Amino acid sequence: MIRFVSRSPEETEEFGCRLAQRLQGGEVLAMYGGMGMGKTAFTRGLARGLGIEKGVSSPTFALVHEYQGRCRVYHFDMFRVESWEDLYSTGFYDYLDTDAVLVIEWSEHIPQALPEDCVRITIAPGEQENERVITAEGGNL
Repeated sequence: MIRFVSRSPEETEEFGCRLAQRLQGGEVLAMYGGMGMGKTAFTRGLARGLGIEKGVSSPTFALVHEYQGRCRVYHFDMFRVESWEDLYSTGFYDYLDTDAVLVIEWSEHIPQALPEDCVRITIAPGEQENERVITAEGGNL
């Protein structure tokens, strides 16, 4: 398990950038954390670490965004997924059969659909207002 304490959105992005160096493609990153915890900031940093410099934003309304860098990245937001039909409509299962990195915000909405070997990333409040405790475990970390 990796544990990191972030004191700003910039530090959260930097942690994502460093974690990206461990990725080869084909990983599923299941993200957990409440609204405003920094999941998208982490993803921006991860994308930067994979050679994607611009355009990373929350896919809240689109459900999935695609980015191309050293690895293709599919960034999902499962906040509005409430049923298996909703999940199937995203094409989620087709993405699992690729060599892309899948980053899934609000993974707690689809626990049964996640692969057993996914990397689980949890972002929780720290002791100070802007502090976040980020843990990453599973997969090949």
